[in-house]
Amino acid sequence: MSNKEKEAWEWIKAVLLAVVLALVVRIFLFEAIVIHQSSMYPTYEEGDRVVIGKLMYHFQKPHRGDVVVFKTKDMTRPFIKRAIGLPGETVEIYDNAVYIDGERLEENYLYQPMYGEYGPVTVPEGHLFVLGDNRNNSEDSRYEAVGMIPIKDIRGRVRLRLWPLSHIQWMKNPFD
Repeated sequence: MSNKEKEAWEWIKAVLLAVVLALVVRIFLFEAIVIHQSSMYPTYEEGDRVVIGKLMYHFQKPHRGDVVVFKTKDMTRPFIKRAIGLPGETVEIYDNAVYIDGERLEENYLYQPMYGEYGPVTVPEGHLFVLGDNRNNSEDSRYEAVGMIPIKDIRGRVRLRLWPLSHIQWMKNPFD
C-alpha cells in the first residue's frame, strides 16, 4: 500500500469514526429539537432550537417544572411541555391556578392567567401530567388526545436553548 493509499484509508477511518460517534451522541445522549408550537410561550417561542438530554430519566425521576419533549404513536411531531403533576399526585385546576394535592402551585413563568377548570384527577404511576406555559393556547394533558404522558414516551428533558443566539442559555427548573 502506498503512502497516499494509507493516508486516504486513515482519513476514511477518521470520518467513519466521527459519523459513528455523532450518531451515538444523537441516538443515546443529546438531540436538537426545533420548537413548532407556541404553547410554551414566553419560555420558548416558535423557531427556538433546544437541546434535550435523552438519558435523564433512566437515572432519575422527573421533577415538577422539568420541560420535557415527548412523542406518542399518534403524534406527527414531538410536543414540548412542562411537567406539572407527578405520579400519584392529584391535579386540579380552578380559580386561574393549578392545585397539586390541594396546594396552589406558584408559577411565575406563565404567559397569562389560565382560564377554565379541570379535574381533580390523579396521575397514574409511570406517567406525568404536563401543561404548556401558554395555558390558554396549549394542547396538553387536559385534552384526551394528549392525556397523561407515560414517562417511557419522554424523549428527553430540555437542557439548553441554542437559538436564537441572543437567548442561548442553560435551562433551569424553576422549582429547584
